[in-house]
Amino acid sequence: MTQVQHLSNTEKRKKAVRSKLHGTADRPRLTVYRSNEHIYLQAIDDDKAETIVAASDKEKDFKAKGTKTEVAQKVAKNMAAKLKKAQVKKIVFDRGAYAYHGRVKAIAETLREQGLDF
Repeated sequence: MTQVQHLSNTEKRKKAVRSKLHGTADRPRLTVYRSNEHIYLQAIDDDKAETIVAASDKEKDFKAKGTKTEVAQKVAKNMAAKLKKAQVKKIVFDRGAYAYHGRVKAIAETLREQGLDF
């Protein structure tokens, strides 16, 4: 007997987006997770299944005030600095199940302004 897997609409959207994306060591997949309060970014090498660098607004030395979008932009700048330090110039942007607007769009635009190519 096979077990049926029931996915929520959010999980279906995320799966649809991620099925078209693949990160490598040269061009990692930068994934976005946003909760109601916080924002998290990870650069992932899918070949090795490991996180290269990560950034969030919950890090010890991260201090940011302002709207959620302004905080997301500051996290993106922090992430861009970490990626440059890791010598990564190109990424694959993974928005997950989120629509490309608001905080997700602000992150992508900030990363482009910081010189990352995707």
